[in-house]
Amino acid sequence: MEALWVSVIAVAGTLLGSVITHVFQRLASQRGEDFARAEALRQERVAVYSAFAAAVEDYRRGQADRWYRGKEDPDGPAYVTARDEAHRLRTVARQELYRVKLVTDQRDVRLAAEKAYDRTRDVSKATDQAGHDTRDAASKNGIDSFVTDAAPLVR
Repeated sequence: MEALWVSVIAVAGTLLGSVITHVFQRLASQRGEDFARAEALRQERVAVYSAFAAAVEDYRRGQADRWYRGKEDPDGPAYVTARDEAHRLRTVARQELYRVKLVTDQRDVRLAAEKAYDRTRDVSKATDQAGHDTRDAASKNGIDSFVTDAAPLVR
């Protein structure tokens, strides 16, 4: 009879050990999947945020070129070319803005991206050199603010 109880205890211990092992392996697997998902999102954010900052920086340069060409000759071919390029760059920046909105749930990061885009859009609307310089500086600050706000999400 005693051998029977020893066998029952041995089987119960083996089953309990298997259940506990399964639970811990499942938790470890879930942690690994969570880490992999978080790392993939981090890498995607790095790519998206840096692409947005680069696109808005290019757009800012295009807006400045458009403004200067418009001051030189508002009806000239150089202005038309610069204007068309600024429109193309605006489209690229807008597409990157959409990507930023898709990969972040942080409201302050989305707002900083929108502000950087809006400030850059306004660069070509200046009426004089001082206004242009002010708007260009605001655009640079907007881009820097976006990068500052987005950086903690990718560290």
